[in-house]
Amino acid sequence: MGANERRGVCFSALSSRKGHGLTAHATAPRALAARARRAAPLAAHRPDADAPDAGKGQRVMIIGGDGYCGWATALHLSKRGYAVSIVDNLCRRSMDDQLGFNSLTPIKGIHERVRKWKEVSGRDIDLFIGDVCDYEFLSAAFQKFSPTACVHFGEQRSAPYSMMDRTRAIFTQTNNVMGTINALYAVKEFAPDCHMIKLGTMGEYGTPNIDIEEGYITITHNGRTDTLPYPKQGGSFYHLSKCHDSANMLFCTKAWGLRTTDLNQGVVYGVSTDECDMHPDLVNRLDYDAVFGTALNRFCIQAAVGHPMTVYGKGGQTRGFLNIKDTVRCIQIACDNPAPAGEMKIYNQFTEQFSVNELAAMITEAGKKIGLSPEVINVPNPRTEMEEHYYNAKNSKLQDLGLTPTLMSESLMDSLLKTIVEYKDRVDQRLILPGVNWKESASVGKTLAK
Repeated sequence: MGANERRGVCFSALSSRKGHGLTAHATAPRALAARARRAAPLAAHRPDADAPDAGKGQRVMIIGGDGYCGWATALHLSKRGYAVSIVDNLCRRSMDDQLGFNSLTPIKGIHERVRKWKEVSGRDIDLFIGDVCDYEFLSAAFQKFSPTACVHFGEQRSAPYSMMDRTRAIFTQTNNVMGTINALYAVKEFAPDCHMIKLGTMGEYGTPNIDIEEGYITITHNGRTDTLPYPKQGGSFYHLSKCHDSANMLFCTKAWGLRTTDLNQGVVYGVSTDECDMHPDLVNRLDYDAVFGTALNRFCIQAAVGHPMTVYGKGGQTRGFLNIKDTVRCIQIACDNPAPAGEMKIYNQFTEQFSVNELAAMITEAGKKIGLSPEVINVPNPRTEMEEHYYNAKNSKLQDLGLTPTLMSESLMDSLLKTIVEYKDRVDQRLILPGVNWKESASVGKTLAK
């Protein structure tokens, strides 16, 4: 029995679903453990991904490199010999200032971070402070750095933030869609052989009652067969902006012959990577509020400070998850396996599937073992979403390329909880309960999260 089956995720997938003349073809699902075993021998025949010269001359521009995933990725690649630049307008920090939020971990400013990285690693990271929606700035950065790969994290990434009010909905769509189009034009004009890697989200797919394929699905309709982009059902203005990004990137890939990869990422958890742990000044951010905090991180923090874990609705919502350590490895794999010109690769970037209730149960057990007394409460769901549904998403491609998943274990959970306990005095419990309701998204801009 595979890891996901042991945790109660439904794998009774249809190999085909017929109706109204449509057949959706999908391979039979395979358990996560089997995929991990199959990936291991493949990885063994590849060059050492952790070698100090693994980058082999690649120059990687990381847009959004000051953020949660971007910072960890920048250090991971830099340590392995990739020449790295960070492009960031630091808006994630200003959002905290606007809303009265803070990272649980005390993060340093980006300039201090980069200087400390040079001090402890001996490696430079180039820094470009500016907005990707400013094409003149982005053009200059591209021309100066000459990237061979561009990793685009630089988007407003919170669904609740995008649903707070009309102003933030428009900001999310404008910032994300316009920024991606600018990046695509910059690749076309200044680095046409550069591999564009965009971070999408598994949330683009929604929760369909069929298996979720990796980006494309082959269908037969009225006797004719074609392979098409998998249907998108974004559940917020944020998720919809990612859907628009994917459509725009696929169009530009075909029209201009670009090399692109779309990584539909699951919910990321954790704070520790080998590089971020090298010095306290390199620590990554860890969000616990109800706007930017992801489910597992938020639950762990609630358990650590004695606040009941807040399960939205029935808690049957099931999603794909991955550790931050796997996020950075997935980016490295994508960099090392560029798409051919004129092709957009799509990977589902997650390692395990859990329901919200399963997460809460695991954290409860892990918390008890380190002396905590976690509790769970169900609160009205502020989101418009299905609370009980079928969910089986495919995720074999990155593992076929050598990813060995960091599975959620008791030791991993213990480590995360202990890190959180260390900083628990920084938690403002007023920020924990949800304050953004999908149905009550305001037409007038809010000045606070609640």
